Amino acid sequence: MTSRASLLALALAVLGFAASLAIGPEGAGLPGAADAARMVLIEIRLPRAILGALVGAALGLAGAALQGYLRNPLAEPGLLGISGGAALGAVTAIHSGLAGAFALALPLGGLVGASVAAIAIVALAGMSGSTTSLILAGVAVSAITAALTTLALNLSPNPFASVEIMVWLMGSLTDRSLVHVWLAAPLILVGLAMLLTTGRDLEALSLGEEAAQNLGVDPQVLRFKIIAGAALAVGAATAVAGSIGFVGLVVPHLLRPLVGESPGGLLWPSLFGGAALVLLADVALRLFAPYGDLRLGVLTALIGAPFFLWLVLQKRSEMAP
Repeated sequence: MTSRASLLALALAVLGFAASLAIGPEGAGLPGAADAARMVLIEIRLPRAILGALVGAALGLAGAALQGYLRNPLAEPGLLGISGGAALGAVTAIHSGLAGAFALALPLGGLVGASVAAIAIVALAGMSGSTTSLILAGVAVSAITAALTTLALNLSPNPFASVEIMVWLMGSLTDRSLVHVWLAAPLILVGLAMLLTTGRDLEALSLGEEAAQNLGVDPQVLRFKIIAGAALAVGAATAVAGSIGFVGLVVPHLLRPLVGESPGGLLWPSLFGGAALVLLADVALRLFAPYGDLRLGVLTALIGAPFFLWLVLQKRSEMAP
């Protein structure tokens, strides 16, 4: 069942990647159309497709790992405050004017913000604290970063900075280049690798913390892998693409029935499923909103918010006598 879910998610991701490369009329009918089309493919479509796949994979896998570790089906990457930290770092770069003076200041600010948020979470929750303390620390960091982001928006030096901040916060893959790919890809891949090594430990943890320790699971090592892996992958993804929510919540829930409720077996399918969802959502935007009127983060929120509401109602009905 796990391999079948992985193959299905991989097939959708490949389909989305191919569609992302193929869609678009750029260069058609112009003098030197072949050279123009090649340039468009390499400089515009390929970076956008690669970055979309990496961002989706990071969000989907981080969501599955966090849900397995926290044993909370409503957990998602934004819960730990890492996405909020990356957003605050990027917004600070815009507010201070660094983004205008230095092209890479925006993603670098996001990476610094994500790192600070991860350090704050570890300092608040501790490496040996309970999962409840980790959730509370994440909620606290999320609240602080959201408040500071709102403050930066409120105190923006001019209307143009406010618009730039709002556009970035909505999340998008538009105008991303190979520079963004080279900046984010190493960190995302390292984070994904760390999260993928937690599969066996998550399976043991589903039996209970005491049983997991008897099976050789080191709680502190597992917590470090989860926090560090999510911080690297999600922080780097948010730093280059902005805030793209609900992918880490929706994808694991859609694929969980196909893997028999196995937290470890859900990791690979969620990686490919997250990549597929972001790529297909981006393709839909390019088909139906080609002039950028609708942002990627807005579309995923429109998909995820009703799904989140449905999950809450489903859980309430299951707990009702």
